[in-house]
Amino acid sequence: MTTHEHEHHQTEPGVSKQKLALIGFLIVAGFFLFTEHRAHLFGFLPFLLLLACPLLHSFHGGHGDRKTDPGNNEQDKKE
Repeated sequence: MTTHEHEHHQTEPGVSKQKLALIGFLIVAGFFLFTEHRAHLFGFLPFLLLLACPLLHSFHGGHGDRKTDPGNNEQDKKE
């Protein structure tokens, strides 16, 4: 093997064996964390929905009152 072939081998694109081993380990660890703590995680879902309500109201402008923009009167547009 010449020096040129050896250098080309090191710069090949792709995933190394160490990266594949790390990815596999992280997948297995994530699976076991999820299965062992599933009951704890799903117990918080109703509270997360309640916490999401203020965020949705702030991003969507409140309860749907469109009186703040005088040019956006949909009742006038329908008539």
